[in-house]
Parts: sequence; C-alpha cells; structure tokens
Amino acid sequence: MNKLEQLLEKKAHLAMGGGEKRIESQHKKGKLTARERLNILFDEDTFVEVDTFVKNRCPFYGMPEKDMPGDGVVTGYGQIDGRLVFAFAQDFTVGGGSLGEYHGEKIVKVQGLALKMGAPFVGLQDSGGARIEEGVAPLSGFGKIFYNNTISSGVIPQISVIMGPCAGGAVYSPAITDFIFMVDRTSQMFITGPNVIKTVTGEIVTSEQLGGARTHNTVSGVAHFMGANDEETLMMVRELLSYLPSNNKEMPPVYACTDDVNRLIPEFNTIIPDNPNKAYNMYDIIRGIADDGKFFDVMPMYAKNIITCYIRMAGSTVGVIANQPAVGAGCLDIDASDKAARFVRRCDAFNIPVLTLEDVPGFLPGTNQEYGGIIRHGAKLLYAYCEATVPKVTVILRKAYGGAYIAMCNKELGADMVLAWPSAQIAVMGAEGAVNIMSSVKQELKTAEDPEALKKQRIEEYEELFNNPYYAAGLGYVDDVIEPATARQRIISALDMLKTKRETLPPKKHGDIPL
Repeated sequence: MNKLEQLLEKKAHLAMGGGEKRIESQHKKGKLTARERLNILFDEDTFVEVDTFVKNRCPFYGMPEKDMPGDGVVTGYGQIDGRLVFAFAQDFTVGGGSLGEYHGEKIVKVQGLALKMGAPFVGLQDSGGARIEEGVAPLSGFGKIFYNNTISSGVIPQISVIMGPCAGGAVYSPAITDFIFMVDRTSQMFITGPNVIKTVTGEIVTSEQLGGARTHNTVSGVAHFMGANDEETLMMVRELLSYLPSNNKEMPPVYACTDDVNRLIPEFNTIIPDNPNKAYNMYDIIRGIADDGKFFDVMPMYAKNIITCYIRMAGSTVGVIANQPAVGAGCLDIDASDKAARFVRRCDAFNIPVLTLEDVPGFLPGTNQEYGGIIRHGAKLLYAYCEATVPKVTVILRKAYGGAYIAMCNKELGADMVLAWPSAQIAVMGAEGAVNIMSSVKQELKTAEDPEALKKQRIEEYEELFNNPYYAAGLGYVDDVIEPATARQRIISALDMLKTKRETLPPKKHGDIPL
C-alpha cells in the first residue's frame, strides 16, 4: 500500500466514527451522526475538518486499546450562506461523545481560531459528559472552553445546539453562549440527573421532564429555540445566522428588499380596540411592519407576555422587543424582564438596531413577583436599554404607564426616536387608578352630593389631560404622533436617519448590572 492509499484508508476509517453498528444505533434514536449534522449545517462541500487524526492518549483503564477516532469530536470550519463559520460536533458513536483531554483541546483550538478570524462559532453537543477514565483532565478542558466562551462573548456570535444528552458541568458552556437550540425529545440538559435527584430529594422525574427541550423552552428559559428533529433544528441555526453579523465590528448582512419601504398599512388605523382593556395580537403589528411579513422569534415559548424577535426592514436586521397584550395584558414580570434585557444586550453587542413596540399597563403585581425580586429583574431591563448605544426607536401603541413606560425605553433611557399612535396613553397610571389615589379627589368625593358622578367626571378629565400622546408630545417626550398606517414608513425613515449614530459610554472596565 502506497502512502496515498494509506491516507485515504485512514480518513475513511475516521469518517465512520464509532462504526456501522453505533451509527445505526444513533439513527434508531432519531439522531444524525456528527458529520451528517455538519453537512446539513454548512454549505455543500465547504466544511474543512481540523485535527482529524487527534486521538485519545489516556494511559489508564484500558483506554490505550480503545479505538476512538478523533477522540469523539469533529472540529473545523466552513461556510454558511457564503460566510466563514467555525464549529464542533461531538460524536456520540465514539465513546458516547465524552469529553477527554484532547477532545477538549480540539474544541479550544477552533474556539481560538473563530475569535482570531472574527467568525461565528457553533457547538453541536451530544455527549455523555466528562470522560471519567481521565480523572481531572476533562474538567480542565471544560474550564478552558468556558473561559473561551466568556472571552468571545459579545465579540462573535456563539450558538449551542443540544442534540443529545448534556449534563453536569457540560451545561455551562451552552449557558454562556448567545443562543441555545434544542431538539424535541432527543436532547436533554441538566446539572444532576433523575437518579441523583431521586436519591437526594426523593423526587421522581424523567430525563425529558427534568431537562428536555420543552422544559427548557417553556419553564426554565434556558433554551431559546426548539426544533422537531436534527435537520429542522440545524436549518433554524442557518436562518438565525442570516440575521447576525460575523463579529462585533461588522454590521449584519443586508439583503435585497422587494417590499416597498413606503408601504402603508391601512388596517393599523383600526387595529387597536376602542376598549383599552381589550386585547389584540402584537404579532399582527410585527408582521405588518416587517419586510414580507417575516420574523424570527427568539424564545417564543417562554415569557409570552413579551416578544423578542428579529425582522428585516428595508433589508436590514432589526431587533424587536414588544409587549404582547394578548398574554397577561402585556405586563412586565420577572421572566419577561430577563428575556427582554438579554435580548437588548445581545442586539447592542452585535450592532443590531432595537425597535420597541410598547403597550404596557405596568409591572405585574403580587407577592410572588416581589419575593422573586421583580425590582432587581426589572432593573436589568432598564440597565440594558440605558447601556445600549445602537439606534433605539420606540413606538407607543397604547398603554405606557408608570415605571413600565420607562422600562420599555422611553426618551430618558436613550430612545433616539419616540413615536406614538393617537391611541397612546402615557401617564403614571390609568385614569381610574389615578383618581382613586389622588388625595385632592378623595377629599372632593367625601363631601360630594353625588360621589359616583363626580368620580366619573374626574376620570374623564384625567383621560383628556394625560391619557393621550399629546401632553407627552408637548413636553418633547414623544417626537411625533403618527398615523398608524404609516408605521413601517416612519420606522424605516428613523432607522435610516440613525445609521450613522455614534455614541460612546464613559471609560470603565465594565458596569455592575443587577444580575
């Protein structure tokens, strides 16, 4: 056998991972292999493998005799929509994808290359965890990966795709990254598994209940997206990357726009119900203003009272934060504040303008919220908006009350342009609540011949004075009151004007966000 034939034979062996039987087992679980996943993720024939020949070098517990191609992970780079992206894919067919010393070193190497090149980094995780036979070495590997995740945060987009088990310390790398995708019914994340929980606490729970995709997308908020299978999930990753820049020094890609930037939306003129307590669907607003009605929802199953999504306007990426009146009246609560705050910071890190669509009656009242730290969590959203230097446009559709009005990026939090619809109500609170609290009105009602009639009169007076956009506009807190049908046109105009915005914060190591 000549050297070329030897090379080809070695590569063919390595490409088979753990062999046909283990590949078949992977497929029976509804899962693809590491290389199959990479072939879907990357543009055809663009993925280049790095460290193909690296192998396990552990001298203990019979490890030298084990055939572990690539030490259980495939690493490299390629193109997604023609742009450079680095990635790793853990190979569950090889030692259960367990992380050993050189498995970790392979990941660390491509992390470093991604940071140097200013390119996105995608991790496809499918692993039994740390390789026990290697003692402390795998833990060192995890530490290096976590460090690189942290150093790269806000510099390059980092995406984790959980495509099988991810347990113990391994969960913290995804948790540090910008986005987490999970696959329904075939992926799990947890610190301690069901058996440990049963032993320690007596609780009985399945792996899927404890750490499945639905749990983390709906209950914990750990994950941002869920796909039905490997292929769908990977195509979602490709779509997400189309909205993001390659790094923090670049702008997101701009796509050709065939949707008229001056398109009017006549239905917006009647979309807000006359009854201020009646709900409507904020997604109808988002679809109306977005190019071709398309949006990419981030965390759509968690904290549904607030929407965070990417859209394009005039071909450019815009990050949208919007109260959802159809869920909990659009009130801000602990989970909504956390969800929106991180989204704002992520947009700011990657030069994505922020559009806030506001219809918020306030923060959700209740002991659970107060005991859970709504003050601290709400402060995160305030902090995120204040800190963000990207273009910020706020549109007030209806309610904008009290502290929540501020928290949804009012003028003083740095909104560059605040627009309001005629239906906007901007005040400390609703008219009835205000009348019930004001001491002067209380005194009047005590001596009134007809308290109910007087109360109704005072409510109407308050509404006329404050529960409209014109008082705030008269004070300069609102830049313009617009016809709703012109919303897309006016938002695009504002964002176009703000393209050259330059704003710098005072020099500091970092702020102290109320985590």
